[in-house]
Amino acid sequence: STSVGKRQEKLRVAAYARVSTEHEEQESSYEAQVKHFTKLIAERQDWEMVKIYADPGLSGKNIKRPEFLKRIKACEDGLVDKIITKSVSRFARNTIDCVESVRKLRNMGIGVYFEKENLDTLHENSEFVLTIMASLAEEESRSMSNNIRWSVRKKFEQGKVILNTARFLGYKREKNSDILEIVPEEAITVRRIYREF
Repeated sequence: STSVGKRQEKLRVAAYARVSTEHEEQESSYEAQVKHFTKLIAERQDWEMVKIYADPGLSGKNIKRPEFLKRIKACEDGLVDKIITKSVSRFARNTIDCVESVRKLRNMGIGVYFEKENLDTLHENSEFVLTIMASLAEEESRSMSNNIRWSVRKKFEQGKVILNTARFLGYKREKNSDILEIVPEEAITVRRIYREF
């Protein structure tokens, strides 16, 4: 059929991008991933862009990733032939979740390409390598989480402010500063919110 011929001619590729937190610097990381995948897919004559699925501001441990689930559904519906993602840690931080997702996709004939590890899940012995990589990513995530928790506790002890002020009404702060400054024009709105409440 025509659809089979087209599938063999060009792979319908979807990308999955994710950043770990809602910090300002991570937002630019998310945008950079989207830009990177758009360029990468466009450069390949044998690839055709389906969509870039992106879950910004969500932890890899968080299973409620709407775009991740939409991507799996698109694969089940036969709309995607291949998935590319930045790394194993971006795909999933939980080893079991990662391996099970890859197995499910592979059973549908869909490979996942992890760019950083240069690993394609349709290749022989890829599951063994993937299991190791996913385990390392999960351990790294756990270690990072503990480090962040320790850092937050230390900052609290020193009386330092820990706030993401990118969308924080009424206040601003200079980069790398712990001092919050009132934004007069926004303070009017904040006072009204308290008054109305």
